[in-house]
Amino acid sequence: MIPYGKHYIDEDDIQAVTDVLRSGSLTQGPMVEKFEKAIAKYVGAKYAVAVSSGTAGLHIAALAAGIGPGDSLITSPMSFVASANTALYVGAKPVFSDIDNATINLSPNILKNTLLNHSNARAVIPVHFAGLACDMAEIKKVADKSNILIIEDAAHALGAKYPNGQRVGCCSHSLMTVFSFHPVKAIAAGEGGMVTTNDESIYHELLRLRSHGINKLSDQYQIPEQAEENGVSCPWYYEMQELGFNYRITDIQCGLALSQLNKLEKFLIRRRDLVRKYDEAFLELPNCRPAQSSGRDISGHHIYVLRIDFKKLKMSRAELMSMLKESNVGTQVHYIPLPAHPYYRNLGFVPEDYPNALDYYNEALTIPLFYEMTDNQQQLVINTFKELLK
Repeated sequence: MIPYGKHYIDEDDIQAVTDVLRSGSLTQGPMVEKFEKAIAKYVGAKYAVAVSSGTAGLHIAALAAGIGPGDSLITSPMSFVASANTALYVGAKPVFSDIDNATINLSPNILKNTLLNHSNARAVIPVHFAGLACDMAEIKKVADKSNILIIEDAAHALGAKYPNGQRVGCCSHSLMTVFSFHPVKAIAAGEGGMVTTNDESIYHELLRLRSHGINKLSDQYQIPEQAEENGVSCPWYYEMQELGFNYRITDIQCGLALSQLNKLEKFLIRRRDLVRKYDEAFLELPNCRPAQSSGRDISGHHIYVLRIDFKKLKMSRAELMSMLKESNVGTQVHYIPLPAHPYYRNLGFVPEDYPNALDYYNEALTIPLFYEMTDNQQQLVINTFKELLK
């Protein structure tokens, strides 16, 4: 079976993990800071805070931004549930703003109208779908006019660039950016995430929230008299200054992620080559087209999605997926629109209110794309689609 996505692990990665296991520091050791500095340098941000998952990163990013009860947080209806759940985690109201049909990303023009109806919006979380960066310059203009913050959901987009050449994660258009290191993402840490920012106060807040709300770095003690005994500093003393979480990542994971980061450019080059071949092959097929066509040289290419007109094909998506599976071609759907989930329906959301997202969903099919995919495997996928779609 050729899966839709797959991580790649080589002997260097295994050795990196082994080295950590032999180092004596399994967690809260030097590898975490080393990985944070490497990511910050790679994307061009001043600060980076590693966490246990991308979801954890979104959660503490929203808290650090001061989002809470009485606020609305806007995001795309076409994403994994964590993007919208972030609002609920902090007691805010989730709001969806429809996507652009050509990019599957948050539409800046639709965002303008969404903001007209939500004067209490405090922040927006644009999602860089499939690794293609949103039009952040336009989104920033819209957000600035309404005085709202931006937290980028870049779970798909490590290694991606904006049209001006800056890397996603540099935070030139946002307060924070959040990455994921789940195995099917650009690099794997097993599980893990990262929040980047250029704001020093936000950086300090993220560090506290990651670890139970305990003071870090140069934070001032709130009860300084307890930090000394007879004028001598108490080496054990620390303070929980706010409610935080155990969202720490381990040295084991960071050792693996650092090794993976060294191969990221190689991963990206191969993914772009595979995408180029897919794009050429599917130009010939009726009732079928790539979901995204722009920014091919700057996308992170987390997944490859086709839009298929199943009505004209006179075949359901489930039937096609079943036939593909019989030919050893694995597929998936990214994603069910968030307003269509029972939980969000029960909150009063209606998927038909987001026609672009719904139209996309009705046609979407994710096909195999991963670094280790061979030319023969890709050709098998292409040939199978040509046979079935004709």
